[in-house]
Amino acid sequence: QVQLVESGGGLVQAGGSLRLSCAASGRTRYWPMGWFRQPPGKERDFVAAISGNGGSTMYTDSVKGRFTISRDNAKNTVYLQMNNLKPDETAVYFCATDRTPLGAARRTQASYDYWGQGTQVTVSS
Repeated sequence: QVQLVESGGGLVQAGGSLRLSCAASGRTRYWPMGWFRQPPGKERDFVAAISGNGGSTMYTDSVKGRFTISRDNAKNTVYLQMNNLKPDETAVYFCATDRTPLGAARRTQASYDYWGQGTQVTVSS
C-alpha cells in the first residue's frame, strides 16, 4: 500500500525559508514525484516535479530560482526547499506520486495516482 506523508510546514515570515519533506512508503522508489499547493479558497496548483531517477525537474514559473525539488531514493523521500517565501504562497502543500517507475516529471494533477494529506505553510507579511 502506498502512503505519502508530508512534513516541514509551519509559520514563516515573508522572505524566510522552509524545507518540506514527503516520505513515501510502499513500492514507490523511483516513481516520479510532484508538489502541489492549494491556497485558501482556491484550486490546487502545480509547484514542482521530479523524475523517477531525479535527473529532471520542472517548476511553475513563479517559484523558479527560489524553490528546489530533490529526492533521496535511498530514503524514499522527496524534498521541497522553499526560499524567499511570499505571503501569497500561504497554502496547504501536497506531494503526489505517479506509479511509473523511472517516469518523467509531470505537472498535471491527473498524472498522479497517490496523494498525501498535505502540510500547511503560512507566510506572514
